Amino acid sequence: MRLGVLDIGSNTVHLLVADVRPGGRPLATTSQRTVLRLMRYLEADGSISEEGVQALVAAVSQARETAAVERVDELLATATSAVRDATNGAAVIARIEEALGQQLQVLGGETEARYTFLAVRRWFGWAAGQILLFDIGGGSLELAGGGDELPDLAESVPLGAGRTTVQFLPNDPPSDDQIDALRQHAASTLAPVAERFASLPRPDHVVGTSKAIRSLAKLAGYPMPGWSGIDRMVLPRQALKAWIPRLARIPAEARQELPGITPDRTFQIVAAAVVVHQAMKAMDIDELEVCPWALREGVLLRYIESLSWNAVGA
Repeated sequence: MRLGVLDIGSNTVHLLVADVRPGGRPLATTSQRTVLRLMRYLEADGSISEEGVQALVAAVSQARETAAVERVDELLATATSAVRDATNGAAVIARIEEALGQQLQVLGGETEARYTFLAVRRWFGWAAGQILLFDIGGGSLELAGGGDELPDLAESVPLGAGRTTVQFLPNDPPSDDQIDALRQHAASTLAPVAERFASLPRPDHVVGTSKAIRSLAKLAGYPMPGWSGIDRMVLPRQALKAWIPRLARIPAEARQELPGITPDRTFQIVAAAVVVHQAMKAMDIDELEVCPWALREGVLLRYIESLSWNAVGA
């Protein structure tokens, strides 16, 4: 069957269409992204402005049309941090559901981390042992760790690249004081989280997902030995630290000239780099391995798993 996953995130509305079968690997056929950067539309009271809601509805309507053209049998629509945390979230969800013609699943931060962890586990396999996951989006940073398909610990903190850009880096380019304020905020937010994760066994693989981490790996990282391409990159902490002041001095419109920095990431990439570096420092991690699978693949895999069990019981 053909399945669609619509991920309504803080930065993009992303439709992934894949052919799936019980017990099989999802085979992606179409990927459509609309860049929104919803944090730009947050009002002082934490609500999403009418302009932002209209942009959301337009992107969702376009995704619905694409799903129909692609003959999607079932569309799984999810929303994450930006919609989840907005003070007018209930009204925004109702508008989205009207545009979709179906219900929207709003994922909590921990659930988001668990879906993403499942995707990473399937990508790396059981032989990978203990995995520690870093996943930064526009609104939040997810962390998860464990040795099975379900993490032993999963947490979400409001340190997304878009959210922290709006809160701490309003100038373009940001000042040194603004960078320091974000660094201190991230460190204090992550300190208690790192203490809880310290109770887990030392990870065999530390994995980073999300477009921001892939961009940073292409900028400051290197390919894993024996591999080529962005899907198997490594992001070292020290190299990332060295790039932060360089990135911060470059105006946003000029950052897209750098390797790996796409136009939709130019405004948020400095905050992403600061937060990811602080997370690695708090967890005492030297490098991240990039994984191409993340939340959307996790949603697909969980659905395929339900198909597999239904087939067995039929």
